[in-house]
Amino acid sequence: MAEVVLFHHAHGLTPGVVALAEVLREQGHTVHTPDLYEGRVFESLEEGVAHAGRIGFDEVVSRGVSSVQGLPAGLVYAGLSLGVLPAQTLAQTRPGARGALLLHSCVPPAELGTAWPEGVPVQVHAMDADPYFVDEGDIDAARDLVSEVPEAELFLYPGDQHLFTDSSLPGYDAAASALLTQRLLGFLAGR
Repeated sequence: MAEVVLFHHAHGLTPGVVALAEVLREQGHTVHTPDLYEGRVFESLEEGVAHAGRIGFDEVVSRGVSSVQGLPAGLVYAGLSLGVLPAQTLAQTRPGARGALLLHSCVPPAELGTAWPEGVPVQVHAMDADPYFVDEGDIDAARDLVSEVPEAELFLYPGDQHLFTDSSLPGYDAAASALLTQRLLGFLAGR
């Protein structure tokens, strides 16, 4: 079974993020859910992004990196949207990463200061008409990652919702989320 660190999105550590972690735990995986916002949860994405901007995106990443200091190497790093920043940073820079799961976002590896590490598998999941993922260039970063990294996969789901995996938010898509979860579990089974 895999040991996973799941970083929340800009709304904070919502009940929907906790529910996703619990689904993975029910399958026997160990899942850590660091709270990068120290207990704060925001109703709107705009409020959450504004909060991240106030504390600083570098601070969000720093909190994520600090949250794994007591954990062993050999982790799978997963992030939802904003949470991709610490997840991808750790997958690229912390020795021993077993994989990365990037949900709703993808950053060009070079922007994080290093190339994608050899032998670290990664999956990127998003909706094909999500304006944040498509219009802000994440889809291009994901396609580049897939073309450059043999162990990389991109999964696009029909729809335009950004955080479609969070059952506590209005954009939740049960069918797409179920398929994504099935793919996550398949990925984790090999780690």
